[in-house]
Amino acid sequence: MTFSELELSPEILRSIDELGFVEPTPIQQEAIPQLLTSNRDLVGLAQTGTGKTAAFGLPMLNNIDFSQRKVQGLVVAPTRELCVQISNDFKLFSKHSKDAQIATIYGGASIDKQAKEIRNGAQVVVATPGRLMDMIRRKFLKINEVNYVVLDEADEMLNMGFKEDIDEILSHTPDEKSTWLFSATMQKGVEKIAMKYMSNPIQVTIGSKNESAKNIKHVCYTVRDRDRYAGVKRIIDFNPNIYGLIFCRTKRNTQEVADKLMKDGYNAEPIHGDLSQSQRDAVMKKFRDKTLQILVATDVAARGIDVNDITHVINYHLPDEPESYTHRSGRTARAGKFGVSIAFITPRERGKISSIERHIQTNFHIEDIPSGNEVCRQQLFSLVDKIINVEVKEDEIEDYLPPIIDQFKDFSREDIIKRFVSAEFNKFLEYYERAGNLNAKGDSRDRDRGRDRDRDRGRDRDRGRDRDRDRDRDRGRDRNHRRDRNDARNSDNSDMQRFYIDKGFKTGLNKGALLRIICSYGQVTSKSVGRLDLFNDFSFFEVDNSQTKQVIDGMNNQDFEGNKIKVETASKKTSRRGRSRG
Repeated sequence: MTFSELELSPEILRSIDELGFVEPTPIQQEAIPQLLTSNRDLVGLAQTGTGKTAAFGLPMLNNIDFSQRKVQGLVVAPTRELCVQISNDFKLFSKHSKDAQIATIYGGASIDKQAKEIRNGAQVVVATPGRLMDMIRRKFLKINEVNYVVLDEADEMLNMGFKEDIDEILSHTPDEKSTWLFSATMQKGVEKIAMKYMSNPIQVTIGSKNESAKNIKHVCYTVRDRDRYAGVKRIIDFNPNIYGLIFCRTKRNTQEVADKLMKDGYNAEPIHGDLSQSQRDAVMKKFRDKTLQILVATDVAARGIDVNDITHVINYHLPDEPESYTHRSGRTARAGKFGVSIAFITPRERGKISSIERHIQTNFHIEDIPSGNEVCRQQLFSLVDKIINVEVKEDEIEDYLPPIIDQFKDFSREDIIKRFVSAEFNKFLEYYERAGNLNAKGDSRDRDRGRDRDRDRGRDRDRGRDRDRDRDRDRGRDRNHRRDRNDARNSDNSDMQRFYIDKGFKTGLNKGALLRIICSYGQVTSKSVGRLDLFNDFSFFEVDNSQTKQVIDGMNNQDFEGNKIKVETASKKTSRRGRSRG
């Protein structure tokens, strides 16, 4: 099948032809014909990088009446980067559609400028949930006449704490509309959204649910915690042509790893929530232009990175949830290409690998970190290839050659080659001359046997956890529903740390906004968040005890509605006093 066989308008076909699109991807082949000819709701499940944007964008743009200057299509995405990416794609798709206007709505940019885009007659709005709600409340935007609503990366929006915002956004849309939900994984929360807001949806699944892309090789290295950075450096050196993405758990880790890499001479930069929007845009431009070789990122900042040709994804730390690993690894092997996803773990984290394997339905390759000799060999042959394939600009160097040749007249051919290679290669020989073994276990056969044993144990634990999770969900004890439990049971929960935040209803805080800033700035998922208690001048919230430090470090002094946030731990007793004052 080709795009020309689909019932798309001549204007859309002309645009995608200029983009070089010929054959639809599997998700596009399945979704586009149904969305063009049916008003039914649709749930599309496919891995990141499989062409989901065109799968919903082309039929939406095809069906929009651009002669009408009102919002008819709405796309909601979890991050600024993804929002901008989708909007740019839509503008390319509608390049030849007369009077087409696409508005891009996201935080960190001028709200007045974005409101002007709406007033100028935008027919399609691509937005992040927070800024979209802000514009609706300020009456800058009405979505009560939209015909199409897309929730893109729905699983990620739930992990980032946007459920309340999604509920409120959809309450402003008409009952008679088409709702299209696209996601890489089918979490329970995604199923609940589909059940609540969609009527008998068509389901399109490419591959198995939650399955990893087939053309990704998953590799695991076991190291001591203190050797993580040295291990990452060695993998980068072992892959001289790497164009990669390194994931860290917190903003502090991200900045520290990037600073170390830059200090050690690597072409690397960080991207995380503490950077301004202009700084993030500048870093992303360099990464997309391939003038930046290594991007070090948090999960939140990296969501929406849609860059082709990424060769390696490196998990400096494993994510808390298997679903997050799926999204991380999906940044490589896009558009049918091959990629490698690497996980650095300590011996104690092998159970996490088993859990991820079960989720992505494929196994990791348990490998040794290359030795210093192996790294030097790779670097040497990479240098030789570079010299052999370098473009020789005969005219430009002709005048310089005679004196250079004269300089080398007393050297043999072999001596010249040795000296040129050594000029570039000596730093690696010196660095790896005394390089030790970074593997936490020396014998790969022992490690393979241990890996099989750990995987079996991990699967048994996973099955037990699944049974416990199902039982807890049935009994109302799942952590996702902790906010709905009664006060007494919450106040006695020893697994949760309670926090005070100096913002409340008077400063515009609501449950959705509070959950969003906890997840974004505290670098936690919504599953780790417990009870939320909001009052006029202040609020309380609960997060897993184990994440206390990163919540305090991540949230303090962040911005909310132009004011700095103050967060501190609160005892149960303090919380009750606060509740009575509220």
